Amino acid sequence: MASQPDFADWLAICNTKADYCRLLDTKQWDQWREIFTDDVIVDTQSSGGGVKTGRDEFVGPLSEMLAEVKTCHQVHSPQITIAGDTAKVIWAMQDRLIWPDGNTMTGYGHYHEEYRRTEGGWKIASLLLTRLIVES
Repeated sequence: MASQPDFADWLAICNTKADYCRLLDTKQWDQWREIFTDDVIVDTQSSGGGVKTGRDEFVGPLSEMLAEVKTCHQVHSPQITIAGDTAKVIWAMQDRLIWPDGNTMTGYGHYHEEYRRTEGGWKIASLLLTRLIVES
């Protein structure tokens, strides 16, 4: 069994993910971009997306796609394992999207992430989104 993470690291990782949700939903793209490492790998294939490498390749197109979409992201129950300057985290997640034409989507699943400790704090280095349920 893995040892328990230092509480300061645990809290910093949780705050990074809280920033992820809040900055994404309030469309503060420049600040949202900063929570990822330059070389982040984002895999959303299992939920209909693709794989993006690098924060510019990920953040730019997503900010354009979601510009007019109302979103609400929530994460719960983090399972955090820290080894030195890296951490693996699984978050239970729920998101809701409402498009201008009235179409909606609610998803339930998990974020499987790796975080890296940097001079700027803990940043998301990889993200895999898996969905268990999608409601339209």
